[in-house]
Amino acid sequence: MGRIDDHPGEQAAEDPIRLLAIRDTPLSVDEVFRAVGDAAAGGTALFVGTVRNHDGGADVEALGYSCHPTAEAELRRVAEKTAAEYPVRALAAVHRVGDLEVGDLAVVVAVSCPHRGEAFEACRKLIDDLKHEVPIWKHQQFSDGTEEWVGA
Repeated sequence: MGRIDDHPGEQAAEDPIRLLAIRDTPLSVDEVFRAVGDAAAGGTALFVGTVRNHDGGADVEALGYSCHPTAEAELRRVAEKTAAEYPVRALAAVHRVGDLEVGDLAVVVAVSCPHRGEAFEACRKLIDDLKHEVPIWKHQQFSDGTEEWVGA
């Protein structure tokens, strides 16, 4: 059996970060999926976060996202950290800001790796770190008149 060096597809790509963005326009699952296409990847994991109609037992009436000016730089840092920890062939992450409606896509991330297990793990790390470390805040307004800010 050959060494891993004999099979470059088993390693991370030299620059696996293909798409990173924070946008005030609708997101596309297809765009993110296409961005992580790689002939050496045997597994691609994709996560789509959507606006739901409730939170904590309360009905969500309106929702908006805002971000700090450093959010894109922090998103890059999180992506680089994921790419350094896993054999990532390609990675993409986009997050929406502005006013959203129930059912709208709020975040789409995808990772392709040589094998499915690595892709699942890397994708989970990417979305978890994005949600915890990138300064994006969600402002929820509930049908009972209360509101709540949530975010990194």
